[in-house]
Amino acid sequence: MKSYEFLEHTADIGIRVKAKSLEGLFTAVALAMFDIACRKSKPATKKKPILVKLSSADLPELFVNWLNELLSLSATRQLIFSDFKIKKLNNTTLEAAVSGADTKNYKMKTEIKAATYHQLRIEEDESGWIAEVIFDV
Repeated sequence: MKSYEFLEHTADIGIRVKAKSLEGLFTAVALAMFDIACRKSKPATKKKPILVKLSSADLPELFVNWLNELLSLSATRQLIFSDFKIKKLNNTTLEAAVSGADTKNYKMKTEIKAATYHQLRIEEDESGWIAEVIFDV
C-alpha cells in the first residue's frame, strides 16, 4: 500500500503525503519519491549510511532542498535510498542518516529531475502534517 497519493498535473508528477510528525513527513516524501522513480528488481544489501546536513531559510526551502539533495546523492553515489533516520529537524535545519542500495538492483521507472516550489504546500493540522509537492520529470 502506498503512503502517498498522486495529484492531477499536466506535465510533471505531483504527490500528497501525510504523516503524524514532521520527521515522518520528511521520511514519507523521500520514500514516495524513490518509489515513483524505481522498483527493486533483485535483492540488495544496504550500503553504509550517509550523513545529510542541511540549513535553509524556512521549512518549504528545507523540504525542497532535502528532496533535491537526495536526488543529487542518488545520482552521484549510484544509490537508491530506502532508509531515512532523521536525527534533527526544525524549520531551518535537518540532519539525517540515509542509506540505500546500489542502483544496479533497481529498475528505473521515472526519471525525477527535481522537486519544485510550484504549488508546494506544507501544513500541520489536527491529524498531523500534510505536504504536496510537484516533481519535474
